[in-house]
Amino acid sequence: MFTGIVEDIGNVSGIKRKQKESVFTFEVDKIDIGEVELGESIAVNGTCLTVTTIGKNKFTVDASHETLSKTNLGELKKGDRVNLERSLRAGGKLGGHIVNGHVDGVGKVASRRKRGDSHIFRFSVPKALAKYIVEKGSVAVDGVSLTVNKVKGKEFTVNIIPYTLDETIFGGLNKGDTVNIECDIIGKYVEKFVTLGK
Repeated sequence: MFTGIVEDIGNVSGIKRKQKESVFTFEVDKIDIGEVELGESIAVNGTCLTVTTIGKNKFTVDASHETLSKTNLGELKKGDRVNLERSLRAGGKLGGHIVNGHVDGVGKVASRRKRGDSHIFRFSVPKALAKYIVEKGSVAVDGVSLTVNKVKGKEFTVNIIPYTLDETIFGGLNKGDTVNIECDIIGKYVEKFVTLGK
C-alpha cells in the first residue's frame, strides 16, 4: 500500500526488453538504497513493482506484459524521470490517500496552464474510469495523490502547487503526455457492493 506522496524522482538508467516483458533499472537520489530490501514493493509512476536486484544507488524491477499493457511504463526511455515511493510501513503517516499501486488505466494531459504560482492540469481518461473520479475526491496520477477540482465528462482538473511541481515529474509534463491513473478504491468497492445487492 502507498500514500501517493512521492519520495524521490528516479532516473531510468537501463531497460532490457524480452518478449512482452521488460526489466527496468532506476537510479535514486533521496531514497536510501541501503534501506531497500529485495522483494519489497516500490511504486514507479504509481505502479507497484517488486525490487529484484539492488546496486549502488539503483535497483531493478521486472514489468510483466499485464503491467506494460495497463500502464505507460512501456513508453519509458533511458534517461526518463519517474516518481518513486516506497510502500507504507506500519505506523507510517498516511499523508495522501490509500493508493494500491494497481493502475486502472492510462490518461493523457489535455492541457496545462499557469494560475498564480500553481499550474492547472486537465487530464482526459478512458470512459470506464471517468465514473470513479468525483469533484473533491482523490485520484493518483503517476503515483501522486491529488484532489480533483472539477470533472466534466471524461476530463478532470487538478491544481499543482510549486512544491509538487519541483518534487515530482509533473514539472516536465506537457499536453499529450500519458499518465498512469489509479482511481480511489472506495468508489470501486461501493459499486461492487451495490451491484451485488441488485
